[in-house]
Amino acid sequence: MEVEYHENYVKNSRGIQLFTCRWLPSSSSSPKALVFLCHGYGMECSNFMKGVGTKLASHGYAVFGIDYEGHGRSMGARCYIKRFENIVCDCSHHFKSICARQEYREKRRFLYGESMGGAVALLIHKRDPSFWHGAVLVAPMCKISEKVKPHPVVISLLTRVEDVIPKWKIVPTKDVIDSAFKDTIKREEVRGNKLIYQEKPRLKTALEMLRTSMNLEDSLNEVTIPFFVLHGESDIVTDPEVSRALYQLAGSSDKTIKLYPGMWHALTAGEPDDNIEIVFTDIISWLDKRVEANDAHTMKSIEHSVLSPVPDGLMTVSMRKHGRKGSHAKYLCGWKGRGLYHDQ
Repeated sequence: MEVEYHENYVKNSRGIQLFTCRWLPSSSSSPKALVFLCHGYGMECSNFMKGVGTKLASHGYAVFGIDYEGHGRSMGARCYIKRFENIVCDCSHHFKSICARQEYREKRRFLYGESMGGAVALLIHKRDPSFWHGAVLVAPMCKISEKVKPHPVVISLLTRVEDVIPKWKIVPTKDVIDSAFKDTIKREEVRGNKLIYQEKPRLKTALEMLRTSMNLEDSLNEVTIPFFVLHGESDIVTDPEVSRALYQLAGSSDKTIKLYPGMWHALTAGEPDDNIEIVFTDIISWLDKRVEANDAHTMKSIEHSVLSPVPDGLMTVSMRKHGRKGSHAKYLCGWKGRGLYHDQ
């Protein structure tokens, strides 16, 4: 299917110009549904998220992206997050303005978030839980791993000076690109993308991300949107335990988790092509089932708990609770040798 690409700028409530883009199925086709992209920290949509946009649009979805303030081609201090809520507000407002268009009012609406964008997507959902029909969360930042959580004393010290030197690039950090992108050629392509922020995080930005993650961690039970969370088991940027915690604690009645052995953080842009194809096949299958179920006015095909063994030790769990009062299913999943265990 042919894909059309368009760009535009919009102005947010603070008067900042924000870059937006969209990938659409050919003009002769009505999209299956709408997908709204939330990119990761320091990233951008037009180039880095192009693979996601074109892939989903080629399968019939209308895909819309926005560069956060200070990110990519949007205006603002480079990768400076004064308030995380500003990002959430800007995305929510822009995405809803698209949903309100006459040609899209009857279409189902899905959020798609990668890494920090996963946190953005979850917070957009929490602003209006009944508005969104689902979310795809790729290695989401929704809980700080105990392995890297700063000591409370360190957080306290940094908080005392955040309003004095908010934009200082003083936060020590490892090279995220080296840690996130397995494929060396793709890694160098990312390094060559000048729209991607590759310097040290600013103090205020780091603290806003930390506070957002900790707040999300404390309220994962309030997540009620149907979601599909994907994570590479060898990810050292965001711990796979974060996604496991989201799956186990979320209040969603329709939730799926898939862990990919040997894969790193950048599942859709940093893996060998064969791995990326596996990930996109899973994402499109998840979206298609929910769009088709809506078209048929039934969810019977995904109502029941499903555990599907897949090649090479891949773990996938999908659960949909029934509306029966007092029905609380519990799922414990893990590998032992080559056996997959599922307790209900």
